[in-house]
Amino acid sequence: MFITTEDLPDFDLLKGFKAKAIHSDQLSVMHVTVEAGYALPEHHHPHEQITNIIAGEFEMTVDGVTKVCRAGDVIVIAGNKPHSGKALTDCRIIDVFNPPREDYQ
Repeated sequence: MFITTEDLPDFDLLKGFKAKAIHSDQLSVMHVTVEAGYALPEHHHPHEQITNIIAGEFEMTVDGVTKVCRAGDVIVIAGNKPHSGKALTDCRIIDVFNPPREDYQ
């Protein structure tokens, strides 16, 4: 299967967070844009998550450890680990989840 992300519909994850979702049998991949100043409240989920910062600066806290992440940084989040974040600038992020996020399908 070939997908052009421009053809995928946007949906609001949270205020200031827009996403495009791609799902397979084993993974969900989210292309996310975040407006500067918007925050992701602390939460957790059973899915493993790998967050790839593509552009911008995103302050991420995982299990109590905080780091300012920039383009090229990758954050690996184990299932059920609390995490939160805040866009310090406009950001582009790719999130990968295993198993797939049924709540985003």
